[in-house]
Amino acid sequence: MNEPKRILYVEDEPDIRAIAEISLEIVGGFTVTSCASGKEALAAAARAQPDLLLLDMMMPGMDGLSTLQALRDQPATAATPVIFMTAKVQAAEIDTYKAAGALDVISKPFDPMALPELIRAIWSRGAAQPA
Repeated sequence: MNEPKRILYVEDEPDIRAIAEISLEIVGGFTVTSCASGKEALAAAARAQPDLLLLDMMMPGMDGLSTLQALRDQPATAATPVIFMTAKVQAAEIDTYKAAGALDVISKPFDPMALPELIRAIWSRGAAQPA
């Protein structure tokens, strides 16, 4: 599994979305399609052709798990790996995200300078897992 290049990032908070986008593009060298909601992500997914989904958990309308389920119903993102970014990181919550198929969870607040390398580390661990 090659390193991801294109990330579909879904975050409803504009400031957090902007910081993460700058981090991922400028520091990390990723191509990022940012969306403010699950609904936006569904509309953008086929066009973005992401290698990785980066989803906020707490969003109005569709939360991260609902967004992931809807993205799984689209051919373009049916098998795309996912990482959740959330402040909800109790053990039971993390178990829920992983049961839904998440490679891992990045807790908020996050370090913008370390975010790209953290994503690469999670991706590498996920690539090493047997299918």
